Amino acid sequence: MKRLEGKSALITGSARGIGRAFAQAYIHEGARVAIADIDLQRAQATATELGPNAYAVRMDVTDQSSIDQAIAAVVAQAGKLDILINNAALFDLAPIVDITRDSYERLFSINVGGTLFTLQAAAKQMIAQGHGGRIINMASQAGRRGEALVAVYCATKAAVISLTQSAGLDLIRHGINVNAIAPGVVDGEHWDGVDALFARHENRPLGEKKKLVGEQVPYGRMGTADDLTGMAIFLASADSEYVVAQTYNVDGGNWMN
Repeated sequence: MKRLEGKSALITGSARGIGRAFAQAYIHEGARVAIADIDLQRAQATATELGPNAYAVRMDVTDQSSIDQAIAAVVAQAGKLDILINNAALFDLAPIVDITRDSYERLFSINVGGTLFTLQAAAKQMIAQGHGGRIINMASQAGRRGEALVAVYCATKAAVISLTQSAGLDLIRHGINVNAIAPGVVDGEHWDGVDALFARHENRPLGEKKKLVGEQVPYGRMGTADDLTGMAIFLASADSEYVVAQTYNVDGGNWMN
């Protein structure tokens, strides 16, 4: 039997990249998945590509009314919400003396506020349904430590780890398991942008930082979105029933805790 047979999932920021890989994996395991993204047109294209068990929902995680409407849309489409992945996030970097208040507020609004208030809305729906659920937050190895040029992003992901612990301890009494995944360096469109930022701030040629960080991973390469899907399925399935408030590193050995 498929591990997520009959489940209804909402994945934020899933029109592309890691979120899209999660959606594809969940559909393969029998779930019906809402492709939630601020770019509705791209979300619709992704849903079409993934087939009849995917559908698009526009969602801006910085706007409470948009969050509430997306949750309502999932319930209208699928009749319930069983699984949430808080995947939507933004990256930026700068030396401490160059950090702008705009960048700080934008990253915290999406990475922390978006995670918290989407989690809250999903939890309210799951509590009302009365049969528990699964919430998976996307942290990062950056949340395990500071990095000289990445202070704000690191702080947001550390906050996600802390929120996962607090929400996990609070919501398990309702049968809602809250856990998180902390990826390492994951190749793809996102890291191309990260590489360009490092190139500018560290005076490197394009592609050099990406090559270096890939070589430093103990496993021997950067991760891929598909490397993360096994953990995402596990945390959404009955196999993780007794797992509460944990953040799992899926990073090729980059970080141990």
